[in-house]
Amino acid sequence: MKILVTVKRVPDPNATIKVRPDGAGIVTEGLKYVVNPFDEIAIEEALRMKEKISGTEVVLASIGSKASTEQLRTGLAMGADRAILVVSEDEVEPLAVARILQKLVETEKPDLVILGKQSIDDDSNQAGQMLAELLRWPQATFASKVDLSADQKSGVVTREVDGGLQELSIQLPAVITADLRLNEPRYASLPGIMKARKKELKEIPANDLGIDLKPRVRVLKFSPPPKREAGKRLETVQELVNLLHTEAKVI
Repeated sequence: MKILVTVKRVPDPNATIKVRPDGAGIVTEGLKYVVNPFDEIAIEEALRMKEKISGTEVVLASIGSKASTEQLRTGLAMGADRAILVVSEDEVEPLAVARILQKLVETEKPDLVILGKQSIDDDSNQAGQMLAELLRWPQATFASKVDLSADQKSGVVTREVDGGLQELSIQLPAVITADLRLNEPRYASLPGIMKARKKELKEIPANDLGIDLKPRVRVLKFSPPPKREAGKRLETVQELVNLLHTEAKVI
């Protein structure tokens, strides 16, 4: 069995993000980057499948600058077998991401593709669904549990939906996107970190894939969220009612 897992380089969610003075983007100098947390969950799920199913290969795929090798090495240190970096110095929109992944799927021929349900930098939540459509494969998004059949030809995926939980039966090959409660990712061990240095990491220039990477969306401006105003201490319920009526205008 072969599993392809996506890995995106994103700003550390614990870091303080600052907007550039011209509003054209965020300040990247000195900013720490990590594996997208949802992709980290996807890696962990693939590794658990590898531990259960003999002969399984886990292949990581990332799209971005050469700096993304750091995040791929993290995934390799966790236990993945090899990695592919599609090198692009420009931002790649979800549709282009899906098309690039489609090319990799056609080459690698995996039985399963697992992506994080979204990346925390743009929260688009589109690439997985677009990839499934391009491949004409079954898809199960927002997965909180995945059970594959003994012959690895089908599976049951528990999805997190607005109304609670939903179970889907899917045939492989398929696309799955990982939700927050699917698992708890492991930490890379020291031996794993040492082994990761010797594992294959192949680089492919994005332009060599013959895909139109031109963006369809133009970001006009970035701006930080407004500062929260200080709270008010009220003495009576009537003061609260008056405030909700006159300032908040919710009643």
